[in-house]
Amino acid sequence: MNPQTHRVIDGYVDAIPAPGTGWGTAVFDLTHSPAGADRIAPDTADTLFACTTGDPRIADVLLREIQPGDLLRITGIVVQSDALEAPARLAVDALEVLAAAPLPVLYDLVLERWVGEAASPDAIGDLIDAWENGGGPR
Repeated sequence: MNPQTHRVIDGYVDAIPAPGTGWGTAVFDLTHSPAGADRIAPDTADTLFACTTGDPRIADVLLREIQPGDLLRITGIVVQSDALEAPARLAVDALEVLAAAPLPVLYDLVLERWVGEAASPDAIGDLIDAWENGGGPR
């Protein structure tokens, strides 16, 4: 293992955080995009950090409030594995929400089955009624 380094990292949560292996712990992945990558090297890869916390207050926030797409500022100890393909590990000791992910758009959640195309999410009810009464898709 390489030496441990204390860092502040901004990044996006990829998936809903999960409970850790013990009480008051949580795990999550954080994707960090390098600042100024477009100017320096457009092909610069994002860095994935496998994050853990043993602080019950931080774990509680992660498990109850954090959603995929949230932009976080994480402070903690980074340890890079000797295996280059393995993500860096980060033991989180502070967390700040910089920006919440936007709410999903309603029309992405409305269609359960295909009954036709609607001009707006509000019009899907009319299509469903027509379908259920034998009208078929329009």
